[in-house]
Parts: sequence; C-alpha cells; structure tokens
Amino acid sequence: MTRSGIGEFLKEQRRTAQLSLRQLADLAGVSNPYLSQIERGLRKPSAEVLQQLAKALRISSEALYVRAGLLDEPSGDPNVEDAILADPVLDEQQKRALLDVYRSFRAAKLGPAAMTGSEATSDTTNPER
Repeated sequence: MTRSGIGEFLKEQRRTAQLSLRQLADLAGVSNPYLSQIERGLRKPSAEVLQQLAKALRISSEALYVRAGLLDEPSGDPNVEDAILADPVLDEQQKRALLDVYRSFRAAKLGPAAMTGSEATSDTTNPER
C-alpha cells in the first residue's frame, strides 16, 4: 500500500470516530502537523506511531501495519466469530447481534449448503436466538 493509502485510511477512521485532527493528535501523543503530513501522504509513520494512532482510534494496530506495508496480509481465513466473541468491549447482546448479522451475510453469499457445521447449527444450539 502506498504512503497516501495509510494516510487516507487514517483520515477516514478519524472522521468516522468524529475526531478533529488536533483531537486525534492529542490522543495519540503526536504533533498536529506531523499527523497532518501522515494523512496527506507526506510522511510514513513508524510502527510505534501507528500503534499510538490505533489505540487512540480504537482499531487494530495490526490492521494499520498491514495498510502501511509493515506486515503482510494475514494468510488463511481469519476466524471472525472468535474475534467477536473475544472482544472485551462488547456485551453479550452486542456480540450475538454481530454474529447474527455476520452469519446472515455469509449465508446469503455462500448459501446454506456451504456453511460449516457450527454456522449451520448455531441457531438451533443457542435457545436465546
């Protein structure tokens, strides 16, 4: 990914979080001009700065590392359901809602026959759904 790619991504994430450039810079502990240069693609942030920005934005630092070209894309199929279940910020109701939406999107794309056993039987094994 190009330098401007990480900058554009950071800008998008900042706007989604409804933070001004100055607010994010303060939260991440970087200077306002430096963050502006990163967002405009003029500077390439270090792994440490990316980690600080990820923490301030409450997103995965690994995702930023991949976007910045510091890490390769993960190979294999990431287990989205495990990640949702392991998230300490979400309560159980939010986790169930996310899992339901995720499973419904997968079922719509793959069809019921392509779902794994745990996906196909998850609704029948959990009486709360």
